[in-house]
Amino acid sequence: MNYFAKAIKKYSGRKQDVYTNWYDAFDALEDYLETLPTDRKKVLFIDEMPWIDTQRSTFVSALENFWNGWANRRYDIVLIASGSATSWMADNLIDNQGGLHNRITRQLYLEPFSLSETEEYFKSLDSPLTRYDILQCYMFTGGIPFYLSLMNPQMSVAQNIDMLFFQKNAPLRTEYDELYGALFSHVESYTKIIELLYNHKYGLTKREIAKATKLNGKFLNTVLNNLERCDFIDKYELFGKKSTLVYRLIDFYTLFYFKFISDRHYKDTEWWSHNLEDSGIRSWMGLTFELICMRHHKQIKKALGISGIGTKIFTWKCLPDADNAMPGAQIDMLIERSDRVIHLCEMKFSEQEYPITNEYEMKLRKRMGIFKERTGTKEAVVHTFVTTFGVGEGKHHSIVHSEVTMDDLFNS
Repeated sequence: MNYFAKAIKKYSGRKQDVYTNWYDAFDALEDYLETLPTDRKKVLFIDEMPWIDTQRSTFVSALENFWNGWANRRYDIVLIASGSATSWMADNLIDNQGGLHNRITRQLYLEPFSLSETEEYFKSLDSPLTRYDILQCYMFTGGIPFYLSLMNPQMSVAQNIDMLFFQKNAPLRTEYDELYGALFSHVESYTKIIELLYNHKYGLTKREIAKATKLNGKFLNTVLNNLERCDFIDKYELFGKKSTLVYRLIDFYTLFYFKFISDRHYKDTEWWSHNLEDSGIRSWMGLTFELICMRHHKQIKKALGISGIGTKIFTWKCLPDADNAMPGAQIDMLIERSDRVIHLCEMKFSEQEYPITNEYEMKLRKRMGIFKERTGTKEAVVHTFVTTFGVGEGKHHSIVHSEVTMDDLFNS
């Protein structure tokens, strides 16, 4: 309230009385705004509202009184409410059932950078990083501007990872606890779901999440919605079961933290640089590349020349038959087109052109057969490969119907 008074004094030029509560503060704001001409818009920007609303404060009720009792009748007042604690913003503003119900005219959703925007950011810093390097940077930052700002644009990717995660007092080593604690109340329930989904990399339904966490009802819906609003998780429809949604962990920092930081202790401050050929790093890169492709599905559609065609993105999986007569199968991403074509997307991260062996071709053909039989689809089904540098030429290349490369993912 003291800082609120200081801000009003700065703009009004008048000494402010000591506020005893938030009603006094908003009364003072109203008095100042009344002195301004009505033919110009006044923009009120209140940053980090969740931290203003301390325990036992009257902030929300005073804000409701100010808006409904005075500001809402004016046509020259614009109030921008900002906050990073998603659960507070959702409960008190977006889903408010009291005096602020249905008062929001526009939500400004700040998305992470795309690959194209991340490239623009590094170009603005005269960074020598290539697209292949930037792709790897995206794997642990997810395009979050704050994480990108911590990087040294003149250092290699490996050096940056060591600096951010493995060196003494590394800035992102303890980010996990601080991040979720800052964003959500009842943080234990949120991290319980996050950890569960990390251990089920291909996702779980809401019923499966409820059974594993013992959370249910409205509270579970709230937690899932808030995690989705913050881009920690996403939900995908299961092909052939279009009413069934699968929730999947998609936050790149969190995936990196669980894979390499959470339960491991490193004496080597340059562990990443010294272990670039580690199998765990390779598998992590493969998984996160798949997530990058799924996040950039619009760029994939553009590269395939189907942007103007109606499409839906699905995931698909099936378990083996009870007698194991037919094995199970998993397809992370498929694109169903309105012109009755289905793209089964194979997403492969590689340092060079990706080779297709005889064994791999047979595996793809077998999986396509399982998909057709299990789903009973009558649509045309084709293989689409999304790779870093393309698919290597060879006699098994004919299995590939269409290709998308890393450069396509960088399209705006």
